[in-house]
Amino acid sequence: MKALTVGGAMIDTIAIIESSRIERMAMSNADVSYLLMEEGRKTEALQISTHTGGGAVNAAVSMARLGFDVSTLVKLGQDNRAETILTTLEKQGVSTRWTKRDERAPTGASVLISSHDRNAAVFTFRGANTLLEPADLNDLAFAVDVVYIASLSGKSAEQFPDLIRRAKTQGAMVVTNPGVRQLSARAGPFQEALRMVDIVALNRSEASTLVPSLIAQFGEGGPKLPLGPGEERPDIDKRPLSGGGFDMSVVQFFRALISLGPKRVLLTDGSRGAYVATPDEIVFCPSVDCVVAGTAGAGDAFTSTYAAYEALGVAPVEALKAATLNAASVVGHVDTQAGLLRREELDSRIAATGAQFATRTWPLHFESPADDRGDLAAE
Repeated sequence: MKALTVGGAMIDTIAIIESSRIERMAMSNADVSYLLMEEGRKTEALQISTHTGGGAVNAAVSMARLGFDVSTLVKLGQDNRAETILTTLEKQGVSTRWTKRDERAPTGASVLISSHDRNAAVFTFRGANTLLEPADLNDLAFAVDVVYIASLSGKSAEQFPDLIRRAKTQGAMVVTNPGVRQLSARAGPFQEALRMVDIVALNRSEASTLVPSLIAQFGEGGPKLPLGPGEERPDIDKRPLSGGGFDMSVVQFFRALISLGPKRVLLTDGSRGAYVATPDEIVFCPSVDCVVAGTAGAGDAFTSTYAAYEALGVAPVEALKAATLNAASVVGHVDTQAGLLRREELDSRIAATGAQFATRTWPLHFESPADDRGDLAAE
């Protein structure tokens, strides 16, 4: 099968700092924490390394290792960073036929500082990634089975509706994994374009960003998952998705997104597992135990793997398992691509894990008890 990935291309410089050399401060009532370093002091690093990254590049390498014929549409500068990215893509078997160079800005770059539980603080320079424009888009590039659109920013984000239109005109499955900046600045155009999207993937933070723009049409609060006797309520159902002072239950969120057009809505909640909503049901897959070296790239691995398996005709629950295992493999490495698995190895791990995946399924639409309607808004 053929795939095209669109979005960011970066050079990542990753510094691993020993926990004793950097302080961590966590908030008690929010899902945020901070890494603190002493001003004016040199801090010894355990390791500093350089890698290729960016959403479109990560997804392209992921799908190539899963056996897809992949090309990528990214914007690079006229510099050595661009040459490094092009060389890496060619080595990974990814076509650079549609890759564009632009002299107006350097190639994008990131610096990641990791310590403690290895969640990285990231400094990002987007550079040429923001310069995708209509002249860079060729309809022939979209004549594939799957078009994967990663996070877009700047002028590139303005092309989002056109990217989807071109993909659907060619009959491709459209998958998108937007970022917080794109959702914050362009929530309206994003939601309008969802009617043509097959799979949309969000993490909890990204989903929360959409909440304020969904409230007017779908309302605040919403029912909780309909649990059976003795069934434990998952964490994402205990705490609502919150954004802009508004709360929305995960059930209400899935109903809202599905009603806007996507056939699948993926929602990841870190170590607390992942969900996929279809027009009929919500499926949950727990995370797997793994050693975490770095979390960057896990979302790209998860979404690209899920999309690849669904494109191959695999059922959502099985695609969710494959995505979970590939993402777990990625976080075992400091960079975003070293842990990406090939199809044979991933299928072998799925078979070996087997019964350890305690997946759960609930209906998306159900009759709520009278005292459960909008209960989150009242809490």
